[in-house]
Amino acid sequence: MPRPTARVLALLELLQAGGTRTAAELAERLEVDERTVRRYADHLLELEVPVETVRGRYGGFRIAAGSRLPPLMLTDEEAVAVALGLGGVARTGPSTAVRTAAETAAAKLVRVLPGRLAARVPGVADVRSTARSHPAPEASADAITTATTAAREHRPLRIRHRRGGTTTTRTLLPWGVVEHEGRWYVTGLDSASDAVRTFRMDRLEHVEIGTGRFEPPPDADPVREVLAALAGTPRDFSVRVLVRASEDRIRRTLPASVAVLEPAPEEEGWVRVLLEAARLDWVAGALALLDAPFRIERPAALRDEVLRLADRLRARAADPD
Repeated sequence: MPRPTARVLALLELLQAGGTRTAAELAERLEVDERTVRRYADHLLELEVPVETVRGRYGGFRIAAGSRLPPLMLTDEEAVAVALGLGGVARTGPSTAVRTAAETAAAKLVRVLPGRLAARVPGVADVRSTARSHPAPEASADAITTATTAAREHRPLRIRHRRGGTTTTRTLLPWGVVEHEGRWYVTGLDSASDAVRTFRMDRLEHVEIGTGRFEPPPDADPVREVLAALAGTPRDFSVRVLVRASEDRIRRTLPASVAVLEPAPEEEGWVRVLLEAARLDWVAGALALLDAPFRIERPAALRDEVLRLADRLRARAADPD
């Protein structure tokens, strides 16, 4: 039979799984009576584990929000997963503070690992990543967690946004937070424009959860909105081209963060490609890579760029003899 201490630790592990557990459920899992479960819960309270008793028909026990994290019991696989996650955050976290916190947390984890893992897990720090070596502008961890909480609970978000020399205050109904290539974004319905907007989180000077709740549309897709916002960011040239190819084929060359694809009902089998470009030479190259029929709708200068590319390719492919 397990000793009482083992059962107390087993109770802690059950509660750490989340949610409220009834005394009857816990008694069955621990193979004790409900009175003993309550005694074990008292033992955890004496150890400063914030166990909360919930009254009522659906009551029971749960881990309450406390000033200190309760002791964690991790399987070998969970410990490795935590180490991998901390290693990734230490390399590409949203701010210096978060990256440093990940490094110190990983060091603490290694110190308490059992011998069978202690020699293996530190190697996780040597894992290399293809992510950008120079982090993007820093986003506040507090702003990220506040925004994710608002999105999860469908609550308004009051933000102060800075762009260039202009600062605006607005209320956002957030659909979600998205990380893309080292930058963090929050997207949702913006009160100032009454339209879906995406904001870079490193440009938010203040983030605060407001009162009330909202219901996001059933088709709300934060990732889609962020990628579309990136693709639609105004640049020197607004390009519109019809391509006779499937969307999947086009996406292999022009990802969603680069181009917006629209159906062309007037042209069966064709897709309209919309993108913003600082230079037209790379657009010409992208069209060549598609290897599919296309018609340029705008700008006219893109036709000249495509012809120049064709001349260069023809000259380089010619037999030098």
